[in-house]
Amino acid sequence: MRLVEKKRRVCEKGHTFFKSTDCPSCPTCDKENKPSSGFLSKLSSPARNALVHKGIDTLQKLSLYTEKEILNIHGIGPASLPILRSSLEEEGLSFK
Repeated sequence: MRLVEKKRRVCEKGHTFFKSTDCPSCPTCDKENKPSSGFLSKLSSPARNALVHKGIDTLQKLSLYTEKEILNIHGIGPASLPILRSSLEEEGLSFK
């Protein structure tokens, strides 16, 4: 098993954290910015950030994509699909 070296980083707000990837997302800022309600609040930080980065911040916008297109977004994994699917269904929507 190969160990991955984590690099020390500091975000714009001055939070120090360690990451093994080039992802600039700060864990402290992610927790502070997590919505308290809505479908985005049910997702992990990487999945939430990936959708918001693509401009998908409402269920109506999410419904314009296929499941395959959503899975192809870096940061979205298979564990996110059931959450997204049920959130869409609660609003009478579905994936494209």
